[in-house]
Amino acid sequence: MKIKYYLIAILFLTSLGSCKKYLETEPTDFLNPNNYYETEAQLQFARAGVYHHLGAGGLHGTYASYLLAWHGDEGYMNRATLTTGPWNYFYSSADQYNAGLWSNLWAGINKANVLIANVDKNTAIAQSKRDAIRGEMLFLRGYYYFTLVQYFGGVPLKLTPTTSVIDVDIARSPAKDVYTQIIKDMEAAEKLVPGIAALGYGGAISKSAVRGLLARVNLHMAGDPVKDKTRYAEASKWAKMVIDDAEAGHSLNPSYSQIFINLAADKYDIKESIWEVEFYGNRTDQYVETGNIGWINGPAAGVASSTGRADAYMNITSELYNAFEPGDNRKWFSIAHFTYTATGAKTMSLLPVDENAKNNMKPGKWRREYETLLPKSPTTTPINMVLLRYSDILLMYAEAQNEISGPTAESVEAFNKVRRRAWSTGIKAITVANGGAGYTTAPTVSISGAGGATATATISAGRVTAINLDRDPAAITYFNEGKYSAVPTITISGGGGAGATATATISKATDGDINPASKLAFLEAIQVERMREFNFENTRKADLLRWGIFLKVHQDMGNKLQQQSPGQYFVKYYSNVSARDLFMPIPINEMSSNLKMTQNPGWE
Repeated sequence: MKIKYYLIAILFLTSLGSCKKYLETEPTDFLNPNNYYETEAQLQFARAGVYHHLGAGGLHGTYASYLLAWHGDEGYMNRATLTTGPWNYFYSSADQYNAGLWSNLWAGINKANVLIANVDKNTAIAQSKRDAIRGEMLFLRGYYYFTLVQYFGGVPLKLTPTTSVIDVDIARSPAKDVYTQIIKDMEAAEKLVPGIAALGYGGAISKSAVRGLLARVNLHMAGDPVKDKTRYAEASKWAKMVIDDAEAGHSLNPSYSQIFINLAADKYDIKESIWEVEFYGNRTDQYVETGNIGWINGPAAGVASSTGRADAYMNITSELYNAFEPGDNRKWFSIAHFTYTATGAKTMSLLPVDENAKNNMKPGKWRREYETLLPKSPTTTPINMVLLRYSDILLMYAEAQNEISGPTAESVEAFNKVRRRAWSTGIKAITVANGGAGYTTAPTVSISGAGGATATATISAGRVTAINLDRDPAAITYFNEGKYSAVPTITISGGGGAGATATATISKATDGDINPASKLAFLEAIQVERMREFNFENTRKADLLRWGIFLKVHQDMGNKLQQQSPGQYFVKYYSNVSARDLFMPIPINEMSSNLKMTQNPGWE
C-alpha cells in the first residue's frame, strides 16, 4: 500500500510524519519568498507543489495518455464525435489541450526555480535535507524542459524565478542548448538524491531515476532533430550505471502482467518500476491527487461495473496487434480479448476476424479490476503511471551500444532479457496421437506437474479428435497454458471409452531470442520491441520523433487503414499528419504575451 505524505494546510504548516512516502500535492496560490521557506515543513510543502505538475491534468493525469496522440501508431482516441483536436492532428495554436500542456510544464518549471532559489534560506535545516530537495527540483525542472523540447522544439531557458509580470519577453533557445541545460540539471541532481534502495519506493526521485532519465535524454539528443551522435556514449554510460548498481539491485519482474497489477493495487516494485507518477484517493477522502489511468486507456466497463467504471477512450491499432509474435505473452495482457459484465466478470471474446476488428479492440494492461481502494471513483483512479522501468534501461543500453559498435554479445543479451521475460513457457500445443474408441462423452484431460494448464477434449464418432487448452479466466494469457520447465504428460480418462493418447509440446523462454546480423537489423528489432514492451506508457510518439520516422510511420498507417477500415472516422487521424506535426504549436497566448517568441514551422 502507498504510505502517504499528506499536507495539512493550517498556516501553511505540514505534518509529514516519519514515513518516506507519498507526495500529496495540492498546489497553493502565490507564496511570498520573503516570509516563506523558513521551515522544513514549508520546504516540503513547496516540494510537493512541484511534483504536483507530473500528475496534473495537463500531463500524466490526463493529456499524456490520449489527448495529445502520444501513442503514435499503437493506438488512437475512439471518440468519433470529437472531430478536431491534437488527438487527430486537426487543430490550431489556440487549442486548449495544447495550451494546457504548455502552461502546466511552465508552472512546474517556475515553481522549481522558486524552490531552488530559496532552499537555503534557513541554513539551520540539515544540509542533507536541503540538498536532497535541491536535487529533486533540478531533476524535475530538467524533466519538464525535456517534455517541452521533445514536443515543441527549442524553448526559452528560464532558470530563475519569475519576479515581474512585465519582463516576460524571452527568446527561444536552440534545442541543443535546452538539452545541454537538462543534462546539466540532471547530472547535478544525481549527486544529491538518495539511492532507490534507501528511498524504498518509486514515487520520488532516486539516483536510479536520474540515471535512467539521463540515458533517455541523451538518446533523444543523439536522435532527431539535434542529431548529436556523441550522446550515444553518454546514454550507454548512464544506462550501464543503473544495470551495474549492486545496491539498487534492479531486475525484471518475472511476470510482465504483474507490473501493472502492482501499479493498480498500489504496490511498489522498485526492482523493475523505477519512477512513477503518484496518484491516490477516490474523491471521497482527503486525497484528491487522482488520475485517469485505467479509466481512459483500459478495457471498457459500464457505470455500475464492480471493476470500476472505464469509459475506454483508447483503441489499439492492427499495427500493435500484429507486432506481437507467437509465444509473446505480452499480447494477451496488453490487448483486451474480453469484455467486462456489470458484475465485473469477464466475457471472453474470440480472436479478431480481420484487420478492421483489430483496429476496434481496446488496450488491456491498465485494468481497474485490480484497484484495492474502495469505493472506486467513477471517473478517476489512484493507479500510478510508470515513467521508467528497468526493461527500458536494458533496451536503451542495447540501442546506445548498437549505435556505437553494432550488435555485441552484451547488448543483444540485454535485449533478449526483455524478450525472455515476455515469452511463454506454457503448453504450445496438444496433439492427439491416438483417438481411441468407444467414447460417449468427452473424457477428462489431466496434465502432469504443477504447471497449471487445463484442457478439454472433443469427440466425434466415439473417438477423441482434439484436445484444446481452456481460455485463461483471468485473461492474463489467451489460453490457460500454464508454465513448465519440462514437457508434461497428458492423461485421458473417463468418457466411456479407452485408448486415446496425446502428447504436448511447450514453449521455452529462449524461443524469443534474436541474433541480429547487422546494426540496422538490430535497430529495427529494438524499434518494434519498444512498441511491444511500452505500449500505452506514453513513449511511442517521442520514440518515432527521435528515430526520424514519425512522418513515414503515420503515412504508412494512413495507407493501411484506408484498406483495412475504409470510411471509419479514425483513418483521418493518420492521414492528417504532415511535416508541421514534427512539433506542436506554440500556444497563441504565449505568442501574444512573449513578443520574442517565434512560432513553429507550419503553424504560423
